Amino acid sequence: MNISEMKQVLPGLAAVNFRLPDGAYLPAHFHVTEVGLVTKHFIDCGGTERKEAVANFQLWEAGDYGHRLAPQKFLHILTLSERILGSEDLAMEVEYQQGTIGKFGLAFDGTDFVLTPKQTACLAQDTCGVPRHAPARPQLQAASCTPGGGCC
Repeated sequence: MNISEMKQVLPGLAAVNFRLPDGAYLPAHFHVTEVGLVTKHFIDCGGTERKEAVANFQLWEAGDYGHRLAPQKFLHILTLSERILGSEDLAMEVEYQQGTIGKFGLAFDGTDFVLTPKQTACLAQDTCGVPRHAPARPQLQAASCTPGGGCC
């Protein structure tokens, strides 16, 4: 989901709800504590220089159970962040505290915002010799693992 899509959806909502990938909802008293521009300038494993930028916002919860972030307030926060984010229609990513800070993509299902899993990947698979369809990894079974047996 991009910034423009979120800004388009928010005015039509009665409430702002976020759902985790496992289907559980964030508590209704969450806060948006940061909105920022995250840039990454890097070289992939194939030697190609790359740049990425995303609009990042952080969700946090405290013990203030009466707190509710209205859609109009969230839209106001996004509008204030334009001076940091600029005018580019960036993809959005979300940080949410779990066992460690989780980083998620964002989607909208017509009712709720859905935090989507983010995955790592090799960006230079041809250079690195990674097969297009990597074979399934064998299950490790310590008791029957022998040299040359393909399990270790």
